[in-house]
Amino acid sequence: MAVESEVISTELWIIFFTILSITIAIDLGLIHKIKRKLAKIPKTETEHVMSVKEALGWTITWISLAGVFAGVIYFALGNEKMIEFVTGYTLEKSLSVDNMFVFLLVFTTLGIPHKYQHRVLSMGILSAIAMRIGIILVGATLLDKFHWMIYIFGGMLLYTAIRMILQKEEKKIELEKNIAVRILKKFMPVNLSLVGSKFIVPINGVLHATPLLVALAIVELTDLVFAMDSIPAVLAITRDPFIVITSNVFAILGLRALYFLIGGMMERFHYLKPGLIVLLLFIGTKMMISEVYPIPTATSLIIVFIILAVVIVASLLKKPKTVKQE
Repeated sequence: MAVESEVISTELWIIFFTILSITIAIDLGLIHKIKRKLAKIPKTETEHVMSVKEALGWTITWISLAGVFAGVIYFALGNEKMIEFVTGYTLEKSLSVDNMFVFLLVFTTLGIPHKYQHRVLSMGILSAIAMRIGIILVGATLLDKFHWMIYIFGGMLLYTAIRMILQKEEKKIELEKNIAVRILKKFMPVNLSLVGSKFIVPINGVLHATPLLVALAIVELTDLVFAMDSIPAVLAITRDPFIVITSNVFAILGLRALYFLIGGMMERFHYLKPGLIVLLLFIGTKMMISEVYPIPTATSLIIVFIILAVVIVASLLKKPKTVKQE
């Protein structure tokens, strides 16, 4: 049975990385670029702007793809592993929405137009996948070897929730004080004038970082900080590296389309922050009391769905503020 389990696991990894490779190629437009080269169509400087309708289509596609993979897990590993995957995916997806407010803030501060934002997000997603796989493997190993680390991870989630309660809403990023920008400046000078879709531009023989590279640096550091919160949350559900990695990656894959879908209506998510705080408090508490009262994964999934449903319904029902006319 052990050998059979190992074969199934290997097959699942092959299926996962095959799907990952194809989806990344599609998402980055690599297939379109190959077709264009084969047809000898000249490259144009016009950037494709993702419409809301297109973003909705891709968001549905990515979520459906995750659902199909959940079905694969169900038939290969059973119902429990499938529930772990769905719970981890839902957690990661919901927590990532808060990160989009930061993306919007970064692009607004740097004055990066809509048509160039997808380049930054595409590069950010690629590096985020590689970074998260490493963090997940380290986190899972630490929990296996040092069981008391579960209290550390649980404490991190509770600390994050408290920090979000006390955190003031930012209207603009202070570039001079931002850690990512300061680190980037140690490697090359920064030119805050937009130069098309370029990340780096030579000025007087010296390479300078453009606003796109500055945005990418901030997005990467933000995702690293975000991963330190979201990955322990998924590890509270399962310590199976396969489930944690696949649920994280599938959630990340659709972030670009989801950003362009809800980017114009983020102000409607009035109760997102309180909802995420409750979510983090629940998962952090789950980890802290796991030895005394382990909460079943199915129960966790139901609670997560209830929290998200309340946030969405309450946000939609809240009437927009009206400006009083004098």
